[in-house]
Amino acid sequence: MKVKIVNKSHHPFPQYATALSAGMDIRANLSEPVELKPMERKLIPTGLYIALPEGYEAQMRPRSGLAVKHGITLLNTPGTIDADYRGEIGIILVNLSSEPFVINDGERICQMVIASYTKVEWLPEETLEDTERGAGGFGHTGNK
Repeated sequence: MKVKIVNKSHHPFPQYATALSAGMDIRANLSEPVELKPMERKLIPTGLYIALPEGYEAQMRPRSGLAVKHGITLLNTPGTIDADYRGEIGIILVNLSSEPFVINDGERICQMVIASYTKVEWLPEETLEDTERGAGGFGHTGNK
């Protein structure tokens, strides 16, 4: 799939780390380091602008290494970049650890996965057919 991209950062285009990677690494585009204090969140710029085709979204996902080693993750996981959005991609990072964390320019802060989606058309009904599960939820299937 070919996707139009404007890269106003001074970093390379997003790229896959390995041949079978689903996500591309996204880097912070900063003029100076940004400190995230414990439980603090900040919008981190990337300098990237994309134009996805209709029927596709870009999902922004945390990097497992940052999460396990430093407690850094994304608040709205996965964050969605819609096909009609043309602004700069910004990443909402949060520090869930008890230690401050410094984000440096060019640091890989998340992954981007391009995914297709299907639009639904609602069919109003008065009731739904029953299933084995029924209305059980929130741990219901874990009690067997």
